Amino acid sequence: MSEASTDRVTDRPAEVTDPLLWDLAAAVADAHQPDAERVCASPSCAGAAWPCAAWNNAQAGLSVARAPRQSAAPRQPATSPQSAAGQPGVGRAAAGEPDRAAARADGRSLAATAA
Repeated sequence: MSEASTDRVTDRPAEVTDPLLWDLAAAVADAHQPDAERVCASPSCAGAAWPCAAWNNAQAGLSVARAPRQSAAPRQPATSPQSAAGQPGVGRAAAGEPDRAAARADGRSLAATAA
């Protein structure tokens, strides 16, 4: 563990509910500080005006890491109790239910933007 990451652990507020998210978001925020001309000093931003998108995403991560955890709602089965074999619509989201594959893809693209 580097010295900088050790400092972040000691600086972590007591109300943080997701320490891993907090540490990662703090590292991104630290790496995306403004220079004297208010331009992001991170090489990955290539001269973007500050606050850059990465710094803004890091601030959102710091906020979420402090939010109280919510309990998961009980899941409802997507199919009827009858056998799903040969049923039309099996494998597709029912009306009003989110498509889980699309949700996973959205989550991956959001994670890629934060990096």
